[in-house]
Amino acid sequence: MGQPRSEFQTILETLTTHVYFQPPTGLTMQYPCIVYNWDFEDAQFAGNKPYRRDKRYQVTVIDGDPDSLIPDKVGDLPKSAFIRSFVADKLNHYVFSVYY
Repeated sequence: MGQPRSEFQTILETLTTHVYFQPPTGLTMQYPCIVYNWDFEDAQFAGNKPYRRDKRYQVTVIDGDPDSLIPDKVGDLPKSAFIRSFVADKLNHYVFSVYY
């Protein structure tokens, strides 16, 4: 089965100080930060029961610095794939898909 989310949180916290899991609306975030949420689970079955489940998280790095090194660090994580980037409210967003 997949690893506990708390372990993934700890890994992300080594990349930047502010890490938010599914932040509620209205939360004042501090930048740079990582925002992530669980968005998919890949299950493999045997005997009609799941014997392996891998959770996929959408991980977004948000930083005012367009040359931030944090996206490179997220991209270096195992099973990480860059999805897209965009700018909103003068902040750079880098979106990754990470299985953990």
